[in-house]
Amino acid sequence: MWDKILFFDSLSDYPFARYVDHVLHILCTRGTMSFAFQEVRYNIVPGDYVILPNPSLASDFSESGDFEAVIMCLSEPFVTSMSIRSNYGIVGHMSLLQNPVMKLSAHDYTICLEDLQRIRERQAEEGHLFRDEMMGYLLLVHVLNLYDIHARLQTGHQVSERNADLLRRFVEMLHRKEYVHDRNLSHYASRLCITPHYLTEVCKKVSGRPASYWIDRFTTHEIARLLRHKEIPLKDIADRMNFSSLSHLSRYVQKQLGMSPSEYRSRAVGRPRRLASAVQTF
Repeated sequence: MWDKILFFDSLSDYPFARYVDHVLHILCTRGTMSFAFQEVRYNIVPGDYVILPNPSLASDFSESGDFEAVIMCLSEPFVTSMSIRSNYGIVGHMSLLQNPVMKLSAHDYTICLEDLQRIRERQAEEGHLFRDEMMGYLLLVHVLNLYDIHARLQTGHQVSERNADLLRRFVEMLHRKEYVHDRNLSHYASRLCITPHYLTEVCKKVSGRPASYWIDRFTTHEIARLLRHKEIPLKDIADRMNFSSLSHLSRYVQKQLGMSPSEYRSRAVGRPRRLASAVQTF
């Protein structure tokens, strides 16, 4: 099966665990849905466009009975192979890690819906001799439209090609979970051959947050994910996350989440979930 671009009609049909390297796009056309993303709950209505560059950060999906949407998942290697000549991708990526929802105007909604319908229509043409190239160009048009929409919704940041590459590599390290073994800013700066101050300033310019914020955010999400598995002892979580002791983990969780690991676990375990995502990966 050609799985570089896939479409689904419902999140209940979406095989989260199977497509661990895909980016998830959801354009709500009717009804409502909701999900949790990095401990924040989002309620989606018609005209909302959701982009999850890392669906592992999302969970607790639920849909209304009349929910309808165009749901598209993209293979990350396929998207990367498009080699878009714009560094806006990393700006959008970091912004979407803070808020994955775009509220579309009526005009932008029509553009996105037509883009997705066209991609889906041509994706079904299995006999096309230049399928990869054709689908790549159709997707490129849609991605550039998303860049335009997202940039108009933001205050607008200019970032050099060099800094865009630095941030891309920094985010890739976080996606690879290097924070499990090292949460020191100096580690990432050294890997990127720059100073910690420079990395912090570049992150702040693009996302409004310092580099340490992103390290802590990814770390906190992974800890929260482990805490939701009540069968894992807290001491084992401390060991897995390379904390020197359970008390060290407790202090970190208290600072980041405002409560102890035990308190978070008692609140998190047992929350109702209609659709739970357990996957990795503009």
